[in-house]
Amino acid sequence: MSNETKKYATVHYHEYLDLDRILNAQHLRSAALEEPAHEEMLFIITHQAYELWFKQIIHELKSILKMFREDRVDESSIGTAVARMQRIEEILELLIQQIKVLETMTPLDFLDFRSYLFPASGFQSYQFRLVETMLGLSEEQRLTYNNQHYASEFSAEQQDTLQAIEDHGSLFDEIEAWLERTPFLKYEGFDFLRHYEKAVDHMIAEEQAAIKQSEYLTDEQKAQRSKMLGSTDTYFKTVLNQEEHERKRKAGALRLSYKATVAALFINLYRDEPILHLPFRLLVNLVDIDDKLTTWRYRHAQMVMRMLGRKVGTGGSSGHDYLAATAAKHHIFADLHNVSTLLIPRSALPELPDHLKRQLSFYYTSSS
Repeated sequence: MSNETKKYATVHYHEYLDLDRILNAQHLRSAALEEPAHEEMLFIITHQAYELWFKQIIHELKSILKMFREDRVDESSIGTAVARMQRIEEILELLIQQIKVLETMTPLDFLDFRSYLFPASGFQSYQFRLVETMLGLSEEQRLTYNNQHYASEFSAEQQDTLQAIEDHGSLFDEIEAWLERTPFLKYEGFDFLRHYEKAVDHMIAEEQAAIKQSEYLTDEQKAQRSKMLGSTDTYFKTVLNQEEHERKRKAGALRLSYKATVAALFINLYRDEPILHLPFRLLVNLVDIDDKLTTWRYRHAQMVMRMLGRKVGTGGSSGHDYLAATAAKHHIFADLHNVSTLLIPRSALPELPDHLKRQLSFYYTSSS
């Protein structure tokens, strides 16, 4: 049969989805050992569904990475990347909700077949480790699992794949490089950081004056609020002083490069300019994906606490404690969260020069 003939040949729903293999892929160990546990079917199907959704996330991430590995990322590519990242967000939201289904199984139900699972563990999910690595969770950030390298459970080929992503660029790396190419930071007489620093000084001075003039605060409260407000020598210092930024980066407190951080700040501050709508949406997507992964890890940890209490996990981990620790530490785009610390009110934004404002507008609008 020719390819043209195959192209228009009829296909049955059952065959197209390969349902025979999918629906016969649930092999209950409890039944094989002649001690059938009803809830094991739910446990298997839930985790198989997770793996299918991980596969879809990987499919989306591969396409996004391909776009950003080009030297030039045009507006249509950013729009496509935003759409696919929003899809990843929805999938992660679904994975969070799926925990509720698994929690319809009680701890006693789980104990009926838990002993048959050793030493299988979610830690052995290669696809989830691939998702983390593709997004940009570095080896240095990872918590140690039973004093083993995170990829030690996988085949040599799988380990090579994970290493290749770390070596040749995760989404974090590609986004950093894309931000560093943002062209509007120092543009024909407009020094963004110099104007931003003046705006920050003005904002802080106004807020300090408002605190001092307050009739409702005690002197002690005024001192506390003034200290909390800070100055350009506190949290603004990392974006106004490149040496300070690099010092914190070397210490591990920051990860995103100085130039990329400034670009992310510029995009966040001037998000209302037409050309920056999609770049801003892209940065929000990354933060949302990070948040949803953290929520999923936390809910997973809480489910384990509910099912097992303080018991050791089937793979030998500390169970709840290990999972809760990953929720606290395994943030990938924390530097984009931190940009919120550096924001100033719209009313305080430095006015952009007309020629730059035209560059950031749609061509038809600016021309007319």
